[in-house]
Parts: sequence; C-alpha cells; structure tokens
Amino acid sequence: MALPIDPTALESGDIGEERATLHMSHEEAIEHVREAFTDAGFGVATEFSPSEMLNEKVDAGRDPYYVLGACNPNMADQVLSASDNKMGALFPCNVVVWEEEPGVQTVYHVSIMRIGRLVGLAPDDDAMADIIAQTGELVDEAFANLDTAE
Repeated sequence: MALPIDPTALESGDIGEERATLHMSHEEAIEHVREAFTDAGFGVATEFSPSEMLNEKVDAGRDPYYVLGACNPNMADQVLSASDNKMGALFPCNVVVWEEEPGVQTVYHVSIMRIGRLVGLAPDDDAMADIIAQTGELVDEAFANLDTAE
C-alpha cells in the first residue's frame, strides 16, 4: 500500500517536532517536563512508562522511557469542534522522555494538530491554522521552560 504522503518529503517543522536534552536523572526529568508543560498551560491527563511495561511483559530490556499525555482543555475543545470530533483519536498530546545514558534525557514531542491536518483528520482551513499556531506557542513556551533547568 502506498502512503498518501511521502514521509521523506516532510521536514521537522511539518510535524511540529521538538526535542530537548536534559542533564539530570530520568525521574528528575519527568518531574521537570511535567512542571514545564503545566506552567505553559497544559494539564497531564495520563502518564505511563512503556519501558517498565515492556520489560515486565516481554523482558524487553528497554532503557527508561516515559510518556506524559499533555492536554490544554481550551485547545482540545476547539480542535474537536474543528474536526467533527476526529482529532480525539490522537489525544492527548504526548511528550516523551527517554534516557540516552544515565544523567542524559531526551524530551521529544510532535504536534498532533499538524499531523492530524496532514492526514485529513482535521481540516486545512484558517480555524485549524489558528489552533496549530496557538498550540505551537504553548509547546514553544513549555520547551523554553525546560531550559531553565540546564
């Protein structure tokens, strides 16, 4: 099956990719990311450790990896209306923290708003462009908050 879009033609900005490196323990990084996103206007609706689950269930031997499901209620409400409820299938906006090595953590995020528009779950119109811009500003603020720990 051919993909409807060429992933190799996409650039980091097309999917709202953000990445940061934190020099702290994995547990400290998780707490710092939670605080940075909360301070930027997100709530953390869900969180879990895929590495713990996979290591327990299938003896995967994975290094620490954690998912924080961030959500800004105003943006979530707007995008549900703009997308005839389809964007809820991508909720929440995940921010992941993985350990590169002890004391070095990567924080990674992609924009579900941008991806949803790319794959047709959300419209390519002015209302969606505004939602993407607003959520992008919130994520930028959250990532700027991460810098305060370095």
